[in-house]
Formats: sequence, structure tokens, C-alpha cells
Amino acid sequence: MSYIESIGQYFIMFRDLFKKMTKASQLKRLILQEIHVLMTKSLGIVIFISFFIGAVITIQTALNLSNPLIPKSLIGYAARQSIILEFSPTFISVIMAGKVGSYITSSIGTMRVTEQIDALEVMGINSLNYLVFPKIIAMLFYPFMIGISMFIGIFGAYMAATIGGFLSSSEFLTGLQEDFIPFHIIYAFIKTFIFAIILATIPSYHGYYMKGGALEVGRASTTSFVWTSVVIIVSNYVITQLLLS
Repeated sequence: MSYIESIGQYFIMFRDLFKKMTKASQLKRLILQEIHVLMTKSLGIVIFISFFIGAVITIQTALNLSNPLIPKSLIGYAARQSIILEFSPTFISVIMAGKVGSYITSSIGTMRVTEQIDALEVMGINSLNYLVFPKIIAMLFYPFMIGISMFIGIFGAYMAATIGGFLSSSEFLTGLQEDFIPFHIIYAFIKTFIFAIILATIPSYHGYYMKGGALEVGRASTTSFVWTSVVIIVSNYVITQLLLS
């Protein structure tokens, strides 16, 4: 299938998603289940990576600021900007494309291979709404996870700076507050919201429309991760140009 056909089918999926809604009681159960699987189970790896990347950013910045004329508080400033603007929204989203995206593609793809999706259609259920819509709603909670990532990343940067002896606690906190622009937080969460939609829909598309057997499920998961990552990176560039330039 050509890229143009794939893009067209992707947007047709959005139209068909709302054709026939699943019962509210079932949707509530499915949404809570997806929140647990997609968000809660991913929180541990997000916290772990955020802490150590924040620490690494601080150490690398401190080691490269050897000029005594440059104030040490700049380390805290650089850590804050790096974590809020790029690391937490974008880098974590690429990691989630591998963890969450692969899970979504493989789970829906397995249902396609085992004809469970066909069974849902036979019972008169809109399979797209039943399978994909709860994942989209669950991923709308993704900005909360990125907020936690920002906090943990900055905390990791603080711990590395103070315990490593690169600068004092007061110097780090001074840099953390220096030239703070509130819109940068808004920009980060706008990106995160768009990335959440991408993380829910592109893997779902690759799983739902895949053809073949068990071997193709693995291939679809790989393709899903690649395209989700590509779209996230390209979207990051476009959003940054629109909102910050």
C-alpha cells in the first residue's frame, strides 16, 4: 500500500471511530483498563529514566562550563530548559513509542490474526470504537506523566549537582528560577498532548489494518515504532517552529 493510501486510511479510521459508540458502562471499564496498562505500568520506567537523564544533563553541563567567568547557576538553568523543553516531552515520547506503541500494535494485531475483531463486527460492535477509542482517552492522561517526568528530571539534576559537588543548592535553585518563561510549560504540554494522540492512533492503525499471521504482528510492531517515532520528531519540529520561533 502506498504512503498516500495509508495516510488516507489513517484519517478514515478517525471518521469510523465515532460511527457507533460502545455502551458507556463498557467504555468506562475499557478506559480504566487502558489507563492502568498504558499509563500506570509505564510510570516506573519513566521515573527511572527521567531521574538519571536529569543527572547526566547536569554533570555534562558542569564539566563543560570550566570558565570561571560563567556563573555556576547556569547549570541549573540549562538543566531546567533541557528537561522542560525537549527531554521530558520528546525523548520520553520516543521511548513510549517503543513500550506503549508496540503493545498497542501487537495486542490489536493479535486480535486481527485470531479473528476476534471480525467476531466483534459480527456482533454489531464498532470494533474501532471498542478497541481504539479507550486507548485515545487513556493517553489523554499522558501529560500528567510528563509533568512527573519534568519534576523527577529536575530533582535528579539537583541531586547530581549538589551531591557531586558541582555547585551549591542555592546556586542550583537560583539558576532554576532564572529567566523562567511560563509559556515554555504551556508549549511542552501542547506538544505532549499532540504526542499522546500520535502514540494512541498510529500504533492502533498498524495493528488494526495489518494482514497476515503471527510473523506479521512482529513486523507491524516494528513498523509502528518507526513511524510513530518519525511522526513525533517531525511534529516536534513543526510545533517548535510555530510556537517558539
